[in-house]
Amino acid sequence: MIVIPAVDIRGGRCVRLREGRADAETVFSDDPVEMARRWVREGAQRLHVVDLDGAFAGTPRQSALIASLVAAVAPVPVQVGGGLRDLPAVRAVLASGARWAVLGTRAVVDSVFLEAVCAAHGAQIIVAVDGRGQRVAVKGWTETLDETVSEVGKRAADAGAAALLFTDVSRDGTELGPNVEDTAALAAAVGVPVLASGGVGKVEHLERLARIPGVGGVVVGRALYTGAVELKQALAAVGARAGLQ
Repeated sequence: MIVIPAVDIRGGRCVRLREGRADAETVFSDDPVEMARRWVREGAQRLHVVDLDGAFAGTPRQSALIASLVAAVAPVPVQVGGGLRDLPAVRAVLASGARWAVLGTRAVVDSVFLEAVCAAHGAQIIVAVDGRGQRVAVKGWTETLDETVSEVGKRAADAGAAALLFTDVSRDGTELGPNVEDTAALAAAVGVPVLASGGVGKVEHLERLARIPGVGGVVVGRALYTGAVELKQALAAVGARAGLQ
């Protein structure tokens, strides 16, 4: 399992939200590019970058800044999400140098789009399956659907997505611990790698996730920024093999 630092961008700054709420923002840096370089210097083998402005607006808003970030950390691969809701947006983020495009809302609610984007770029598509408990959350985590995380995960895997990113939004940014049970259930239900996210607050949380078959990585945000988890220590604890690169 690999540890993947998160770089969330809002208004040109590196921030973290609590439980996905726009009104619960903490700014950690005015320079997301330098923050990304920091994680690479400390050993990150992959980065998770989110255009939060794009996620809330429904279309990318930080494309130029993210392209600069991707170039600055090359050849370390970057997965990018936030507002990628049509094929031109997906093509643009991949053309900017991102290794993977992370798709959320539209890929979850529109099976025709999901199949089309996976047919065109399947090896570079990660579908974000976000949940409040077992129910799927969409539109910047502001709405909850009737479908379950496992149902959406299976559909994305069947369409040809390269991986799934599962976030329990009720734990994201809390450092209270990941949703190990639902992460394990999703990984057991689908035939593609699962990236875990949400709630990591100490190295022991990473060790628990590393023991789940099918979990190839974990995205860590606030805990790295507050110092609750040190990246080098985390990498040493779970092993830094790049299983998804």
